[in-house]
Amino acid sequence: MRSSGGWRGWDVRTSAASCFRPAAQREPHPLVAKTQQPGGCPLLPFPHYDLAVSSPLVLVMAAGEGTRMRSSTPKMLHPVCGRPLVAWPILAAREAGAGRVAAIVSPRRDISAGLPEGTETVVQPEPDGTGGALRAALPLIEDAETVLVLSGDHPLISAEIVFRFLDAHASSGAAATMMTIELEDPGSYGRVVRGAGGEIERVVEAKAGGDASTEQLAIREINAGTYAFEAEPLAAALRGLGNDNAQGEYLLTDVFAALHEAGRSVAGHLAADFAVTMGVNTRVELALAETEARRRLLEAHMLAGVTVVDPGSTWVDAGVEIAADARIEPGTSLRGATAIGAGSVVGPLTTLIDTVLGADVSVPHSYLVECEVLDGCNVGPFAYLRPGARLEPGAKAGTFVEIKNSQIGAGAKVPHLAYVGDAEVGAGSNLGAGTVTANYDGFRKHRTVIGEGARLGVDTMLVAPVEVGDAAYTGAGAVIRKDVPEGALAVSENQQRNIEGFAERKAAESREEES
Repeated sequence: MRSSGGWRGWDVRTSAASCFRPAAQREPHPLVAKTQQPGGCPLLPFPHYDLAVSSPLVLVMAAGEGTRMRSSTPKMLHPVCGRPLVAWPILAAREAGAGRVAAIVSPRRDISAGLPEGTETVVQPEPDGTGGALRAALPLIEDAETVLVLSGDHPLISAEIVFRFLDAHASSGAAATMMTIELEDPGSYGRVVRGAGGEIERVVEAKAGGDASTEQLAIREINAGTYAFEAEPLAAALRGLGNDNAQGEYLLTDVFAALHEAGRSVAGHLAADFAVTMGVNTRVELALAETEARRRLLEAHMLAGVTVVDPGSTWVDAGVEIAADARIEPGTSLRGATAIGAGSVVGPLTTLIDTVLGADVSVPHSYLVECEVLDGCNVGPFAYLRPGARLEPGAKAGTFVEIKNSQIGAGAKVPHLAYVGDAEVGAGSNLGAGTVTANYDGFRKHRTVIGEGARLGVDTMLVAPVEVGDAAYTGAGAVIRKDVPEGALAVSENQQRNIEGFAERKAAESREEES
């Protein structure tokens, strides 16, 4: 048993996004925060509650082999909207008021990279069934009062659902509560059979060869795979659990039978959200879960005041922050820790990865990675901003411009067909078409510094390290190898020569070679 220092991108501070809450419901990025409406935007139909019961122990079942994924990557690490599969239920439980959280894992699959910071792990030594998984966690259960059991491959269970489930369990007085859901067509799912008082008597198998009667097959209520237990009777049932069955496994369903035999009741809590049953065992199911998660994320953003022109062609990760009155055009992908300020227009066909945009920024048809674009900037179309790029307020990076590890000052313009790498461009400067910073000598990167109000002519080549002073100029086609003083004009001594009759001689040479 150990504590994971794994997936730091989703620590407790940012866990509010686990229930499809975008930016305004958690501490926002400073560039986005100043543009939000006072008090933020309520994005879910419930506030943060204090649980009426002590914080439960949460056990997340994450030891499955995931063979049907047909992947060398552990199933629990496959991302859903930018977040590892296993992180979704953990973060939902934390937001709902969970105390200690532990993932039950296999010794053959290392999933620590996908666990939010502070998550403990319990190793299930052998794949001996769902009951075996809980038996591995007995030392934790014996120290707890209430135990919540979640499936690590069910990403769409929300904090709201978890909270209401725990509240229902606390109110029931039962030794265990099973989450259930009603489906129009339950298919081969096991049917939940309730007693006259509404308590759950058993779950009957509906698969071929199962023991469900015709009357029971008409039941639409099924087991959703989420459970709450009082710790003491659960521990007693687990200690007495046997594996005398065809599979030789300890089965969680036998725990409920043991509780009944001990005279303890099992309650049922009917969930209203069909997504609690959306488990992921194949890549097809992974795609379905991600589609639904993305729909919910975008819906929450739209309800918070964001315009998403075409949700069907917009991709958004769970960690993205978007302020009210931003507009997301079709074909846009927002990934990682991206944050977008109020009034900004992103897209169409733009990708932002771990990028921060201020207010009133325009970014059509562009690709931005790990950069900052402050208020009122214009980027693109067809711009590429690489890690370390920072555009100060009102700056421009125009068509077919690439900027890397550089600061573009307030109001400065790099309008088109330019590469700016490892540079500082002063406020109000203008770089002509075809400007290139030659920043790499084959061994080291060197910086270029351009002062305020400078004007660089088209096709200027800046061979770093070099500085261009404030209000300085360069002529068209200049190759700048030495510093340019403030207010000076730098030109290259490339005198033009016209060679008369060249075309005629070249044509004659060509005819001669062909003959």
